[in-house]
Amino acid sequence: MSLWSRLPGARFIAVAVNGDVFVSQPSAGRVTIFRPDPNGGVPASFVYASGLRNPHGLAFDQQEGSTWLYVAESHRIDRYLYSAGDTSAPRAQVVVSNLPDNTAQGYAHPLKSLAIGPDHSLYVGIGSSCNACVQDTIATPERASVWRYNADGSGGQLFAAGLRNPEGLAFVPGTDSLWAAVNNRDELPYPFHDATGQYGKLLRAYVDDHPPEPFTAVREGGNYGWPFCNPNPDTPSGTDNMPLDPDPENNRDNHVDCSAIDRVSKGIQAHSAPLGLTFLQGSGFAAPWREGAVIAYHGSWDRSTPTGYKVVWFPWDALKQVPGTESDLVTGFEGWGRPVASAVMSDGSLLITDDSAGAIYRLRWAPSAVSAANGYPVIAPGSYAAVYGSGLSDGVASAGLPYPATLGGVSLTVTDAAGRALPASLVYVSPNQINFVLPDGLAEGSAHVVLQSAAGTRDLGSAEVRNAAPGLFSLNGSGSGEGAVVALDGEGHQVGLPVDVSQGPVYLSLYGTGIRGTGLGNVQVLIGDGSVPAMYAGPQGTLPGLDQVNVSLPASLAGAGDVDVRVLVGGVSSNSVTVRVR
Repeated sequence: MSLWSRLPGARFIAVAVNGDVFVSQPSAGRVTIFRPDPNGGVPASFVYASGLRNPHGLAFDQQEGSTWLYVAESHRIDRYLYSAGDTSAPRAQVVVSNLPDNTAQGYAHPLKSLAIGPDHSLYVGIGSSCNACVQDTIATPERASVWRYNADGSGGQLFAAGLRNPEGLAFVPGTDSLWAAVNNRDELPYPFHDATGQYGKLLRAYVDDHPPEPFTAVREGGNYGWPFCNPNPDTPSGTDNMPLDPDPENNRDNHVDCSAIDRVSKGIQAHSAPLGLTFLQGSGFAAPWREGAVIAYHGSWDRSTPTGYKVVWFPWDALKQVPGTESDLVTGFEGWGRPVASAVMSDGSLLITDDSAGAIYRLRWAPSAVSAANGYPVIAPGSYAAVYGSGLSDGVASAGLPYPATLGGVSLTVTDAAGRALPASLVYVSPNQINFVLPDGLAEGSAHVVLQSAAGTRDLGSAEVRNAAPGLFSLNGSGSGEGAVVALDGEGHQVGLPVDVSQGPVYLSLYGTGIRGTGLGNVQVLIGDGSVPAMYAGPQGTLPGLDQVNVSLPASLAGAGDVDVRVLVGGVSSNSVTVRVR
């Protein structure tokens, strides 16, 4: 994590095709461009557009050979015809006008967010004018909502309602599924008629954790409850698919049936103030986190103990298309900074804006040891792994079997969680990368990789050792894309890809790491939407550190095309690779 640049009031980000970074500054009425320095220095900056009214949401879209930059002002949506390398804006086209603003009258949420759909439609988030009021639901246009427009701004219609302030809007890459990160209401009175007798009263202990902030799929025609119904996290389902309770201020008589309201997909701690939402799928961000979503929590005011002030990551279930349990990605902003939004640069690093500190930060992944199969920093005893850095050796050298403990004048020692220092077997060394085979018998837990060379001893950092750390090789070496497999017919003859299962049985040999030693009964192969038992799971038999899983392809896959394949070892999933089936 490093300071990338200073920019007062930095809010939302969009990255252009040439790598230029566009950042909105509502407080200054500007959109600023940053051009990364290829040598890692301070980026150059240019004022792209100025004199705007609270510019906020930004999005690029390509339409019929032209590239457009959409900019959401608080009262309208503009678009600019963009050519790669532009440093100043051409004349704006106003595509949507007369959006509710009223900043002079204390309008609660004047800033507008936007997203571009795969059909090039424009989705605009219109926040509420208040904390919790009925008049926004009958206003024109209806507020606390998402509106959809054609690319030229025509055909405006209400897409979804009941979303108090949908700040983060984004489509899951490769799908037509829109998701929103939403600021929910504050000062929620106690909503239950129970023995406490506190119905309708403000109880700080209740307000602190209610209602959750929604992180939810947004469907056309959906209504997510505000200001009549609030998601309840205090049921066995927790913050997933929460039931809704009638709002004591606006739905005391239950005239709005909360059971008929769309449930929120995932709840976030109340008052976290989630803002920018970024999906990482298909980006160049570090592979262990690429299948997930990042949300910046701006931070609370309506809570006795502050919460938020961080950037979190949600793993993504590609089969169910839902987020898993969040984990902290970057913390420590409380007291001086408030993160707003993020975007992945062309080099794979993540930029994070902070409007309070007036800063843009850059988050990069610098791995120590990683699985050689999928790039994850979770490695298994006896498996191939790699370590990256600079100045690791004076030259390049590779070894044949048996792999030596010293190669090219260097050696690696792995100190496991039990404090044992064990030598690794070296396969390849270079100044920037060393491939090696981990020692057998490493204890699970955090381990340190130490380099010994003529220059002395150097700690290369830590890695997580787990006995179950499955990873599958891919042909592009990135842990994604077409799988590195061998396909055999029923007579044991090798067949090419794509495989044809209509002509008889086809067997696959999948190669990877972190699979051995767990027992065949603990290994499953997920192919498409189904699970197929493994016929063999263990060492490959010829190359130390290489594991193999054999499986029979179901005949029902005939004509399926690209099929996702994963291996589960003791419930732990590998990365996903594809196999083509015709």
